[in-house]
Amino acid sequence: MPVPKKNQCVGLDIGSHSIKLAEIDDGKKGMILKNFGIIGLPQDAIVEGSIKEMEIVSSAIKNLYKNLGVKNKNVVTSISGYSVIVKKITINRREESELEETIKEEAEQYIPFDINDVNLDYEVLSEIKGEEKEVKDEEEKDKESDFMDVMLVAAKKDIVEDYVSLLHLTGLSPVILDVDAFALQNCFEKNSEEISGCYAIVNVGAEELGINAIKNGVSIFTRDSSYGGYQINEAIMSKFNVSYEEAERLKLGGTKIDKERGKMEEIFTTVVSGWVNEIKRALDFLATTYPEEKIEKIYVSGGSCRIPGFQKYLTMETDSEVVELNPFASLQINDKIFDPRYLSYMAPQAGVAVGLALRSIGDK
Repeated sequence: MPVPKKNQCVGLDIGSHSIKLAEIDDGKKGMILKNFGIIGLPQDAIVEGSIKEMEIVSSAIKNLYKNLGVKNKNVVTSISGYSVIVKKITINRREESELEETIKEEAEQYIPFDINDVNLDYEVLSEIKGEEKEVKDEEEKDKESDFMDVMLVAAKKDIVEDYVSLLHLTGLSPVILDVDAFALQNCFEKNSEEISGCYAIVNVGAEELGINAIKNGVSIFTRDSSYGGYQINEAIMSKFNVSYEEAERLKLGGTKIDKERGKMEEIFTTVVSGWVNEIKRALDFLATTYPEEKIEKIYVSGGSCRIPGFQKYLTMETDSEVVELNPFASLQINDKIFDPRYLSYMAPQAGVAVGLALRSIGDK
């Protein structure tokens, strides 16, 4: 059994519907899946990324740790939604020390929150040089190299503090707080040869639909919207006058209601077309902002990405190839520990947790 490196962490994806945990060992022949598991959360324990029931969520994490026999207390988790703003900006080129001093002022014009209410982080993506853009005019070349691309990430302090408090309450040590979109991108890049070109990752969760457009390994556009599997539950609850739990069973096909098949199909069609229209709007905005870029493929993930009709309709409406992201593809799996059918079934929900588990202590 490989000895885990001291800087390895547990990936904990704390969603509004469930918590997913992934643990990965770095073996001599590559990455090995050591642990993966999921535990459900009661309705309204977490709403739009905000933890409403701290004790309940903490208890769920403790149970997940206990059930899986996880010993590592160093945790990487992530946030998403309206409490996080991710924005690529182009600013005048400057030295790192100078940028650190002025980034707050630069960020203020792009962030819709009070700058004092957010934790701010940034990464210099590139200095835009004239030669890269094949600018022929010398004067223009000089002008182009005066700019740099910077990725800004701003997270609301109160949400960050909630997640940190939750982990401390659970007896865990928060090491890195990531963003869902970047965790998925990290997972995708570890599992794919195709990190050049332009593609999008669409994550359909219970309460959130996240879109991340990436070019040559760099995120150029992200958007989170309040769409997700919970919309189907709400529609079923309303149409059939059933509880949330019963609606969940109906959604997953666990309860047969042949007489009402037409109504069920109507619900799926309405909700799915809403998701696809939202994705299409985001991609149209992207096409307007970056007219020279063409999305080559759309990778989908999230617990709701297998809702009947979604992938087919998305392919049709965007005229793009739609591929399901498999977070376990490049990991070594011991079939004696993990049932391959179970991992295949869980794959759409595992992307963020696996992406988080791939991070190490000391990462930027």
